[in-house]
Amino acid sequence: MTENNNIEIATLGGGCFWCLEAVFEQLQGVISVKSGYAGGKVENPSYEQVYSGSTDHAEVVQITYDSIKITYRELLEIFFTIHDPTTLNRQGADVGTQYRSVIFYHTPEQEKVAQELINGMDASGTWEKPVVTAVEKFRNFYPAEEYHQGYYRHNNIQPYCQAVISPKLAKLRQKFLTKLKSVRQ
Repeated sequence: MTENNNIEIATLGGGCFWCLEAVFEQLQGVISVKSGYAGGKVENPSYEQVYSGSTDHAEVVQITYDSIKITYRELLEIFFTIHDPTTLNRQGADVGTQYRSVIFYHTPEQEKVAQELINGMDASGTWEKPVVTAVEKFRNFYPAEEYHQGYYRHNNIQPYCQAVISPKLAKLRQKFLTKLKSVRQ
């Protein structure tokens, strides 16, 4: 993929990809974040197809990151903080398998880290209910349409962004301030 051996990819789904993208692109060590679709049976699906729930794809982000600057475990710790991993096939008002909580692992090590974190959260009672985040082998990723890329950056005054994404960013700043590329007010 690259000459730099510490460049890795993580593919995560936790509801709306706009939320995940807005959070992960602010982290030190994250090189790029692309919104898209993964885990389904339809090649090159459209947003409308995925939204209908008929493709088995989940809305995801594909994160390219430098594992020296931020680890996969740290990415997952943030992932589990900014969405509810205990609700099956939903996040807030978004309902359907396309909004499921899912980790698509690219390597056996990623699978191991994901399972360890989930098992640890369940054992410690981090959440009142069991974590239902699926851990699945990565099979495919299809980038979402261009208007979905950087959605929060381009539309942060939209009511959805203010009501749903901004609180997630506030939580990120509160819990992971030292991991941010720059401190934002």
